[in-house]
Amino acid sequence: MTPIAQTTRSRLARLCGSGALVALALAGCASAPPGPKAMADLQPTRGNNVTGRLNFSQNGDLVRVSGQISGLKPNAEHGFHVHEKGDCSSGDGMSTGGHFNPGGSAHGRHDASAHHVGDLPSLKADAQGVAKVDFESRGITLVSGPQSIVGKGLIVHRDPDDYTTQPTGNAGPRVACAVIQAS
Repeated sequence: MTPIAQTTRSRLARLCGSGALVALALAGCASAPPGPKAMADLQPTRGNNVTGRLNFSQNGDLVRVSGQISGLKPNAEHGFHVHEKGDCSSGDGMSTGGHFNPGGSAHGRHDASAHHVGDLPSLKADAQGVAKVDFESRGITLVSGPQSIVGKGLIVHRDPDDYTTQPTGNAGPRVACAVIQAS
């Protein structure tokens, strides 16, 4: 082989080799397994008609919550919390217990430095009584551990959360209940 052919072959091998490394790296990213997922099917408590479905998906330490809730009071804000027990059997949602609060923090806004793990952003219903949910949280997890919400109760309240009344936010009766289940 001539020196020019050897140089050309060597350059081609380097180019193909680096391309193969890039392709291998991209393939590794594309095949990364998805993080844990969960869902919650909200059912109305006795005397109410609020329903909805929420999806939870975790990527690293970030959980995205998305879905839709209907049957709410139109143009109103509603408290929305994860509760400590995954039990909706009582008919009024009270069997879910209090807000999920493994760290013993004060009740507050979801984006505040101090708040219950179960304090979620309030729901805002439109003129048809529908709330679209789409937010991300680093305070909850779908992975087994003290802050995992899998197996916990999810409650929609009739009234807005005032974010100051301890320990509940004075959000009124529970109008819908679900158990958050791994999916």
